Amino acid sequence: MQTHGVRVGQESAKKAMSFIEAITVIAKEEGIKGYWKGNLPQVIRVVPYSAVQLFAYEIYKKIFRGQNGELSVVARLTAGAFAGMTSTFITYPLDVLRLRLAVEPGYRTMSQVALGMIREEGIASFYRGLGPSLIAIAPYIAANFCVFDLLKKSLPEKYQKRTETSILTALLSASLATLTCYPLDTVRRQMQLKGTPYTTVLEALSGIVARDGVVGLYRGFLPNALKTLPNSSIKLTTYDLVKRLIAASEKEFQTITEENRNKQQNINSQG
Repeated sequence: MQTHGVRVGQESAKKAMSFIEAITVIAKEEGIKGYWKGNLPQVIRVVPYSAVQLFAYEIYKKIFRGQNGELSVVARLTAGAFAGMTSTFITYPLDVLRLRLAVEPGYRTMSQVALGMIREEGIASFYRGLGPSLIAIAPYIAANFCVFDLLKKSLPEKYQKRTETSILTALLSASLATLTCYPLDTVRRQMQLKGTPYTTVLEALSGIVARDGVVGLYRGFLPNALKTLPNSSIKLTTYDLVKRLIAASEKEFQTITEENRNKQQNINSQG
């Protein structure tokens, strides 16, 4: 839905494809397995992408923390933006490969598509659209992580550690981030395609609006939201849960260590 206009050509009368139409066309032309085209590079990508993103967020928060040890809203937003750009840059070639596998006709393996890109377009093709991707992900992760943190902190302490609170705040933060940053995601998708007419973000924005109107920037928003919102909610909730478990484990370990030290000192004093 996001790339339909570029793929059918600028002169095509059919400007858009609806959600139901997209589902039907994929089933008709490619069968059930068409819904999973490009899934392998996505699965390979998601582990380092999420790991780097969450780890980088904690590192950047330490870097931008003020002298009083507190993080301002601007510092949180900056840490989120840098974390998003770091993880995107590291895993970007797999993101391009995933899109090519998903939208190009026929069935080819990941290695066939990758080798074809190198042979026909060069290594640079794996980084096509990197600029708009970094521009798109920076505000998205910044808003997502920052709103999640601030919403959690604004609640009474008895609610902060509840799993359902994490799920709800993660859902709200992801919704806000997705709604505000989606147009840039459409731009980067269209710039990743082979034969794209766009070379800059501004050119892509103006071209999409000229062809489809402002609504063209939100093509595919519904399926994207249906995927992104639970995905982001689960990720942030699990991350929050694991952080609390690690903190509790460290505290328990320190308590046990302290008790053993005291016991040893008592034994030595009695001896």
